[in-house]
Amino acid sequence: MNEAEKFGQLLRATRKARKLGLAQVAEKVDIGVKHLGRIERGEKQPSFELIVDLANEMNVSPALLFDFESFQMDEKALRTQLRGLLEKRDAKELLKAKRVLKIILEP
Repeated sequence: MNEAEKFGQLLRATRKARKLGLAQVAEKVDIGVKHLGRIERGEKQPSFELIVDLANEMNVSPALLFDFESFQMDEKALRTQLRGLLEKRDAKELLKAKRVLKIILEP
């Protein structure tokens, strides 16, 4: 799988995680639905400006759309890594982590 396909998969997964429709996002960033579909399939490569617009529309950092390594990890490995990050934290740090996760995961 090439980088354009990985980017497209991450874009699609992010859009779906945000419960946003293809047409809805395409309209907001002022591109055609077919064009967005081609980007999500890795057939077209978006401009820098479009990447920023797409990320802003989905309320994520543009960098998230390039985090190919994390996206390819399985759920079990991700849960293990998260547990490891939280395991040795004190109550204050855990509260901070909870606040950040709540902002990210709740609409």
